[in-house]
Amino acid sequence: MPRQTLLVVDDEPDFITGFRRVLTREDLEILSAQSGEEALEIVRVRRPDVIFMDLRMPGLDGLATLKRMREMDSRLIVVLMTAYSTTSTIIEAMKHGAFEFLGKPFSGTKLREVASEALKVANDMRTVVSYRPQAVEGEGTEAIVGNSDAMQRVYKAIGQVAASNATVLITGESGTGKELVARAIYHHSDRSGRPFIAVNCAAIPESLLESELFGHEKGAFTGAVGRKPGKFEVAQSGTIFLDEIGDMSLSTQTKILRVLQDGSFQRVGGTETLKADIRVLAATNRDLPRMIREGAFRSDLYYRLNVVHIEMPTLAERAEDIPLLVDYFLRRLERETRRKSPAVSAAAMQMLQGYSWPGNVRELENVLRNLVLTAKTDTVMPGDLRLRGELGEVLGSRRTPGATEATGFGMPATAPPPDVPTSATAPQTGESWVVDAGVFRDIETAVEPLFDQMVEARGRGYKFSAFDVMERAMILHALNKMRGNQVQAAKALGITRSTLRKRIARYGLKIDTRVRG
Repeated sequence: MPRQTLLVVDDEPDFITGFRRVLTREDLEILSAQSGEEALEIVRVRRPDVIFMDLRMPGLDGLATLKRMREMDSRLIVVLMTAYSTTSTIIEAMKHGAFEFLGKPFSGTKLREVASEALKVANDMRTVVSYRPQAVEGEGTEAIVGNSDAMQRVYKAIGQVAASNATVLITGESGTGKELVARAIYHHSDRSGRPFIAVNCAAIPESLLESELFGHEKGAFTGAVGRKPGKFEVAQSGTIFLDEIGDMSLSTQTKILRVLQDGSFQRVGGTETLKADIRVLAATNRDLPRMIREGAFRSDLYYRLNVVHIEMPTLAERAEDIPLLVDYFLRRLERETRRKSPAVSAAAMQMLQGYSWPGNVRELENVLRNLVLTAKTDTVMPGDLRLRGELGEVLGSRRTPGATEATGFGMPATAPPPDVPTSATAPQTGESWVVDAGVFRDIETAVEPLFDQMVEARGRGYKFSAFDVMERAMILHALNKMRGNQVQAAKALGITRSTLRKRIARYGLKIDTRVRG
């Protein structure tokens, strides 16, 4: 997430000092103002992402300042603070678009919690999501990346539905980019100038989800010390994204159905019927038709949500998009981390395209982030990849046609040579370069008598791995050739120094000017 700006408006300098102390962090710039008039001038010049503002101030008070701010930009996230809250002021503040209402005094934990949520919402609204495959992302832009047929169908659906008010159901496995699709629909819709609020239904306890969505009245339940608006009020005239809607209880589903039918809802513990002009986008990784058959999801809600259905493909189903995704993420991570990203060798790229990706695009991004932060060389080799899936177990790759067992260096025997950089002309299959390159035929010929010796030894009862024997011999030879210089030996072998060190430890090799086994 890029560096964001937060404005705190309060006529008490000591409060501003304490506020800064609680929220100071590298990725956040905190501005301050001591009056409504000063705050409006800062908003005109800087357009901060989030504003925390006291309700009672000399001159232009918080409520009047809020109204003028919302006239300037209806997407501004404004949190009002006061020690003198009343029901009427809260209602008036929410009517004019306040994001949240904090009663003073409040804890640092509460402040960080509200600020974190508000900054995420602001980022979602400000960061435009491009879904055009050839679009080049710039500052303040994210992209859905891929040119595969599966993704072209997704782009077509986004383009067809964005300008309408139709409810959209986005389905697919975790990590496939469902929220990005929802945000792309929002950014390219007629409601893009209004609020966008995302709610993860699986992350909020069921006992609190209704309150989070619809708000609550004072005394509605233990801990409800005042009236609180829900997301449907905060997102008025905008768009609400209900993520993981399959995790919602039947009781809450009934209330969501009512909102979709006529736009009406009631706060928890309240009797007043409120109206919401809201576009609803929903997503789930669960099988809703199966849940309907099992009685865990309402069929009428499903049909209300499923006006337009967008199915997200898994990353394994669009492996041809992986080079584009790798390029996109490495460039973005280079900007975020201010570290030069390594190049990805053709052998490593082939391994990435052959992997099963249980965590989908999110897992790929995490693998690349790890590479950028830990890379010790300027080229990624197969041995540098950490492909362990979401549960930490080592997972196998999807087998590609003609692929053989992996070698001791963790790369397919049919993989391209490790020093070949990835390019548009680099071979994407592993067999052609082996057939064409005479050097590999020479190596295959040289290996034949060694292979026969190992088969004979195993026939006499010796138990060993032929791959381990060959790998150990190659490492010994390289280290002896380079007089124990591990950097040069690793380079000659086409692996990283860290991989070489692990192999040295694995085989118990002793290093000096001559290497001993």
